[in-house]
Amino acid sequence: MSDPVVSDAPAGDPVIAAAHCFLSSLSRPSRLLVALSGGSDSMGLLRALHAALPDYPGVTIEACTVDHGLRGESAEEARQMGALCRRLGIRHHTRLWQGVKPASGLQAAARLARYRLLADIAAAQDIPIILSGHTADDQAETVAMRRLRSAPDQPGLSGMAPATLLFGQVWLLRPFLSLRRAQIRRFLQAIGQDFIEDPSNDNPRFERVRLRQARAGADPAAHAADMAAIESAGMTRLVEGEAIAALLAAHARRVGEGRVGEWIVRLSPELLLPDSLELHGPALSRACGLLAAAIGGRAAPPGRDTLARLMAFLDDQTPGRMTAAGTVFDRRRQGLYLYREARGLDDVLLAPGASLLWDGRLSVTSQADHPLILSAGLQGPIAADDDVPPGVVARAARAQLRVSRRSGEPADPASWQAEPCLGLYDTFLPCFDLRIASEIACLVGRKPFPELPRSLSLRMSTRAKTA
Repeated sequence: MSDPVVSDAPAGDPVIAAAHCFLSSLSRPSRLLVALSGGSDSMGLLRALHAALPDYPGVTIEACTVDHGLRGESAEEARQMGALCRRLGIRHHTRLWQGVKPASGLQAAARLARYRLLADIAAAQDIPIILSGHTADDQAETVAMRRLRSAPDQPGLSGMAPATLLFGQVWLLRPFLSLRRAQIRRFLQAIGQDFIEDPSNDNPRFERVRLRQARAGADPAAHAADMAAIESAGMTRLVEGEAIAALLAAHARRVGEGRVGEWIVRLSPELLLPDSLELHGPALSRACGLLAAAIGGRAAPPGRDTLARLMAFLDDQTPGRMTAAGTVFDRRRQGLYLYREARGLDDVLLAPGASLLWDGRLSVTSQADHPLILSAGLQGPIAADDDVPPGVVARAARAQLRVSRRSGEPADPASWQAEPCLGLYDTFLPCFDLRIASEIACLVGRKPFPELPRSLSLRMSTRAKTA
């Protein structure tokens, strides 16, 4: 890669304008980590931010290149990114994706590995924000792929969020979602900066590439209409998320908190009255699906047909029980109780000093010098609120964590720790869903998710009010 030519972009360049718009929104001081692959999008992001940065004292950037080890040239390309950053006075990090690469789902696995490595380096350097160069073209391709496998009203059709929390650690922001790739390449050409062309971006083996090729030469008006539809879907998702979070805050609470992992969530009886069900039906249906996934240890909520059966069960106004996604919905006079179904809970051996995810719900870490057995079924007295029927407590207890020694004796409570997990949100949490995720985290005793960067939070709030 040749040395960049030190020259200014044309006046009014949209890429520089987008960099200024983003940097001006940040509180100061701010530290940013740019995900730098060397492709045109990430290169344009790095160079535009670097050009605009002198106007924003207190904001600093670093860069990280992830070498996936999938091409012979990748190590040299990472070295070139490091050399470029040194010339620009930007601190650069390189991380290698190690281990066996999957034969199928390679792009998804590489994406997950890239984000994990970026999040790790950001956490290690105490950098709270990662930036990626995703563009409007990436957004359109993402929604086109999701549209092929989703119903018209599914949340995924809102596209990539402008901000996503990675692994509960660090926020990934996408400042260039309004820009076309062609605009970024014209900017790079204007400043004399070349970039790397990854041959996998032209390999029709991958679904995204096939869609990209099919969309080549699309009418600009059609693209603009797609972007407007995605923006509208994002605003709808944000507003609906606020409504669901408010519903949970008003009508859901955690009960039966006597033991680790004893998740019983109660929805108030007022919410289940016919008039309330008619008023809150869609929000309640989605809230119940998300709660079921959390309590059942699943990474996704139950499908539309299952939720339709659940709402019919609630409409019937008759006490009884129904199971969805491993979660029991137990209708009583005192309200609707949700707890884990006592099925599919095998015993698991936890080695000394090791950690594992138990039932998708709890990250359990051993602090013992001997093996521990993780199984289901609490023993002994179980604390519960006065308005929790004993039958609910007894059924919920059969699915909760019990830790014992190989002899069958209960393990010393000091010999292990358990932290609640949410498969729905612990890997990727779009900013659209932050309020819902925070409410559910509270209901299962999980530590709060980090808030959005203050500036972006204000912008999202303003957009929601004007949607």
